[in-house]
Amino acid sequence: MAEIANVSVGTVDRIIHNRGQVTEENIEKVNAIIKEYGYKKNIFASNLAFNKRYKFAVFLPKNKNVEYWRAPIIGVEKAAEELANFGISIDYLYFDYKISSFKKTAKKILQLDYDGLLFAPIFYEESVSFLTEYKKKNIPIVMIDSNLPELEGVAYIGQDSFQSGYLGGKLISYGIKNDSNVLILKIIRNVESTSRTNVFLQRIKGFYAFFEDKPNLPQFNFTEISIKYDIENQLSTTMFSGIDCVFVPNSRVYIVAEFLKANHIKGIRVVGYELLKQNLEYLNDGIVDFLIHQKPEEQGYMGIIHLYKKIVLKEAVTDLHYMPLEIIVEENYVKTQL
Repeated sequence: MAEIANVSVGTVDRIIHNRGQVTEENIEKVNAIIKEYGYKKNIFASNLAFNKRYKFAVFLPKNKNVEYWRAPIIGVEKAAEELANFGISIDYLYFDYKISSFKKTAKKILQLDYDGLLFAPIFYEESVSFLTEYKKKNIPIVMIDSNLPELEGVAYIGQDSFQSGYLGGKLISYGIKNDSNVLILKIIRNVESTSRTNVFLQRIKGFYAFFEDKPNLPQFNFTEISIKYDIENQLSTTMFSGIDCVFVPNSRVYIVAEFLKANHIKGIRVVGYELLKQNLEYLNDGIVDFLIHQKPEEQGYMGIIHLYKKIVLKEAVTDLHYMPLEIIVEENYVKTQL
């Protein structure tokens, strides 16, 4: 019902039980849907009547000083607040961006009892191993950020990584009339060099696929370089010599933009991901041309709502939901801030 009315579950609850402040517009929408589709009150009230409690686990990287991973937590907290009256509580279990920390936290989660799990599979092999073991509990699991399609029976809410890379290729080529040199700059943590995330690899695969599908484009010449930003700054001006476009297949495009600005390197098209504050700063400066946004906050929110519908309401919910890919440029970002 909440989905049909385009309001939160908490809003529906307040309208049905006549409590809290709700706008007249939302009251009219929900009541119209109740009249059209019918409504059985016990669906919403049953777990309250029997004092039934549900606990979900959220298993994500620590977000201290990591802006990207704060976003899904904001979404989770929003959902948790809306669902507090329905017997839902959340346990947050974080790991440092290290494989050893991931394994330690995963082991802890396997020993605890939960009704549902929200998880981001950062380290590929370790995530497959953890989920294979966790699935034996027969507890609903929702992945966000990155998908592991080889694992059956696990829901996914997030981007189509291949298509987001394909879109990156399209943005790089947009309006280009002449042969161009493209630098694919893979800015990774040291740990990622031995355990790449699936999303990273799929984006690059999709990026190349775009150009393979468009034989009538001008000639694009590609160079791939990897740098480990958490060890030392490995960028140099020679990397950008003769380069017309730069594609960064993750959210660290600000590292490139900062270098280009500091070294007064201009005339390079730059495409990256996510609305981090630093990325947006360089978007507004005109150094970053395009940002592809996958809505991590909404992923966290929808992940918890998915678990609620499946576990509490016993609804049939689709296990695959791709988020729409938003293209952010200086002009439309500024408009959304007004």
